[in-house]
Amino acid sequence: MCGIVGYIGPREAYPIIVEGLKRLEYRGYDSAGIALFDGNDLKVSKTKGKVVDLEERVEKEITKNGSVGIGHTRWATHGVPNDVNSHPHISNSGELVIIHNGIIENYESLKKELISRGYTFKSDTDTEVLINLIEDVKKQENVKLGKAVQIALNQVIGAYAIAVFDKNKPEEVVIARLGSPLAVGIGEDEFFIASDASPFIEYTKDAIYLEDEEMAIIRFHKGIKIRKIKDDSLVDPYVQKLQINLEQIEKGGFDHFMLKEIHEQPKAITDTYRGRLLRQEAIIKMAGIEDNMKKFLNADRIIIVACGTSWHAGLVAEYIFEDLARMPVEVEYASEFRYRNPIITEKDVIIAISQSGETADTLAAIKLAKSKGAFVFGVCNVVGSSIARETHAGAYTHAGPEIGVASTKAFTTQITVLTLIALRLARAKGTISSSDFRNHLLELEMIPKKVEESLKSDAHIQKISEIYKDVSNFLYLGRGYNFPVALEGALKLKEISYIHAEGYPAAEMKHGPIALIDENMPIVVIATKKGHYEKVVSNIQEIKSRKGKIIGIVTEGDVQVKELADHVIEVPETLESLSPLLTTIPLQLLSYHIAVMLGKNVDQPRNLAKSVTVE
Repeated sequence: MCGIVGYIGPREAYPIIVEGLKRLEYRGYDSAGIALFDGNDLKVSKTKGKVVDLEERVEKEITKNGSVGIGHTRWATHGVPNDVNSHPHISNSGELVIIHNGIIENYESLKKELISRGYTFKSDTDTEVLINLIEDVKKQENVKLGKAVQIALNQVIGAYAIAVFDKNKPEEVVIARLGSPLAVGIGEDEFFIASDASPFIEYTKDAIYLEDEEMAIIRFHKGIKIRKIKDDSLVDPYVQKLQINLEQIEKGGFDHFMLKEIHEQPKAITDTYRGRLLRQEAIIKMAGIEDNMKKFLNADRIIIVACGTSWHAGLVAEYIFEDLARMPVEVEYASEFRYRNPIITEKDVIIAISQSGETADTLAAIKLAKSKGAFVFGVCNVVGSSIARETHAGAYTHAGPEIGVASTKAFTTQITVLTLIALRLARAKGTISSSDFRNHLLELEMIPKKVEESLKSDAHIQKISEIYKDVSNFLYLGRGYNFPVALEGALKLKEISYIHAEGYPAAEMKHGPIALIDENMPIVVIATKKGHYEKVVSNIQEIKSRKGKIIGIVTEGDVQVKELADHVIEVPETLESLSPLLTTIPLQLLSYHIAVMLGKNVDQPRNLAKSVTVE
């Protein structure tokens, strides 16, 4: 969740760190801080609030010079968001300083032990406990900082990505990770440290991603040494060439990243199926599937594990897999899966979905499934992420960086990948005819243009948003393939506008939610021509008779719903199985415009983080 940025080299560290922290704001945070070493002394400034608040604080408190520094944006876990609990944290001696993502689960017992040794604590954080534990080890064992960090980390339980600095050794930064991502940018006699590559992409395209339970000692003029935390063995660093560029993580003329990413969906979907969907040859080509075809075809069932928006994509996939490939599918919240003592066998295939590839709950579910002998297939967006490394095989969505906390293009590209997999398996099993298979390929290839058509409703959706921006509740209804879209639409509205919204299967409305409907309740109903249309029209009539305000998502040219609804938003016609790729577009825009009209921070909604790296 939190953001880490560090620098050691010949340049001034402050502007690199502050700009880097701004690039990590998408991760979600409530406070920010920085530590700089100017060659003589350690200077620390931190504050509750945003990076701009930190910049103001720095101007008043410290000088900005120094070629070694670490910075942090914090998402509160232990201790409320305030100045004292913000990172960096300093050891009792004032010599060591740390920034930390993650959670130290046994911090209370460690803290009691340290208090008995005479240590005092200013904050409520587990991080201040960790830095004093490192200091205590360093003194008691009479070892250098790197060794002290290693010994201390072998005593902690939990997750972490840390950067530690000793003001008495100003040309060295020690970093380590377990369950929280950490990258090192390799420049010309300089090093950049960050939670992901975005803070340093204009300085270098060479990066090393630490694996779990690895630490690195980075020395100015001397390079980087990576070791295993448990056994101290040396690790040969693997330097990757970064594929992203600066333009991809800038707004490109849009007011918000979320709006940019909504409009990027035609290109993102195209990039997702590019090289995989070969319509002229009537084939789908995916190495991760082809190389493991027997695992899929011999599976007793497919279990999809995911969280949030990715879970909704998994629900859509359940319909697609069962309908096209006739394979039994279960969709599980990753956060519940590992704690339910689930029945998993070697005959199961687990599909783990995550935009960031770092979702802690999903990673925990993967590890559990692997321990039971199941085959695990990953679907994620970030090359080299933890899920990409932990799974047996997988497929990237190739959506490009998604900066807005509320996922948009991640959802549609995940559905695209999962559709390709289902179609390929259906063809291999013989559960789809050649003509239907070709028709699906043709329709999927046309989806980006149809998304572009859907985006043209933006001005119309803006007018609808103006009417309903001040309501307290929304209801979203859908059937079949579009039931998960109703859930996703409600989630988007909740995430960025803070309006209470619920998604339901349309048929379930009369089993409870109908009690909520009156003249003040807007109900978004997904009523496309393909799939249960007449039944959805009946549901709309039930709403109308109770004076509910109806916003219908309909197929172009629809007449029946138009007569009943207060507002309709049209999407192009497509196959029922592909309709979620179109019906979700107006719901994204509706949420966006309502949130903007309410003055909300669309890209950084309160309390939320892009990459949830704690359970």
